[in-house]
Amino acid sequence: MKAVTYSGYGSPAVIRVSEVEKPTPKANEVLVKVWATSITTADSMIREGKPCYGRLFLGLAKHKHPISGTGFSGEVEEIGRSVTQFKMGDKVFGETGVNFSANAEYICIAEDAVISILPDNLSHEEAAPICDGALTSYAFLKDIGQLKRGQSILINGASGSLGSAAVQIAKALGAEVTGVCSRANVELVQSLGADKVIDYHEEDFTKMGNSYDLVYDAVGKSSFCECRKNLKEQGAYLSPVLSFPLLIQMMWTSTFMSKKARFSATGLRPAKELRVMIDELIPLYKSGEIKSVIDRTYSLAETADAHRYIETGRKKGNVVVSLII
Repeated sequence: MKAVTYSGYGSPAVIRVSEVEKPTPKANEVLVKVWATSITTADSMIREGKPCYGRLFLGLAKHKHPISGTGFSGEVEEIGRSVTQFKMGDKVFGETGVNFSANAEYICIAEDAVISILPDNLSHEEAAPICDGALTSYAFLKDIGQLKRGQSILINGASGSLGSAAVQIAKALGAEVTGVCSRANVELVQSLGADKVIDYHEEDFTKMGNSYDLVYDAVGKSSFCECRKNLKEQGAYLSPVLSFPLLIQMMWTSTFMSKKARFSATGLRPAKELRVMIDELIPLYKSGEIKSVIDRTYSLAETADAHRYIETGRKKGNVVVSLII
């Protein structure tokens, strides 16, 4: 089968589309024919091996898991002998997490991993990025931030994969939403339901004097120190991008401050917890309260181009690789 592999750490030039052995499902696994898979900013960072301490987990000299990607959508082609939750022909989507390997024609995944039945109203391209974007933002807003109806939230990076999902999730939860993005994406963020949109070229939200129950920096471009004055008492600064300063701020604020700094590695949480969240998200997709924003779709052979596009910083919503085209 064809799969996207890395020849080493580095630029998109290290990406190869290689012929590799088709996997065989174990007793508790399903073999999925992949029809669409996501390419994310995190994939770009993993390809480069940045930050460098990440190589302790990814592999020191080269990637321990040479096939890239985590988000997928496709069809169950074969099941292991002990599988009971899925049957051949089921349309599914999910996330491979630290096992990667989703940018390929086939993947094997345990039936109790992060995998779910595809809603009828979603295409494979729309479903592939759900666990990379919407699931992460849902975990931050609903679980970590405990966003409530009537509360206020500012979302920095509101037009990206995490941010575009967060705007919609926050509105579905009944919050008042302020989005921060570039001028070119203001109309998009408004269409997703934001009550107010700030063009960061025109205004610095950290200096505007407004206060929120939550500040969710979906792109990790600000800091708790910069945003502290934008938080109400008992408010929280949330970021999916871990840095050493954020780690120190989390430790400090957890004990000594009413305003908190919080981070969580959603992909490292137990699959059981993530599947509960997916089950809560699916009705929102079925009702149309949340939709996947797809910026560009590439073929498997164009995966390096997808990485190059992401590195321009102009991505809106999600970038998807389709194995149908």
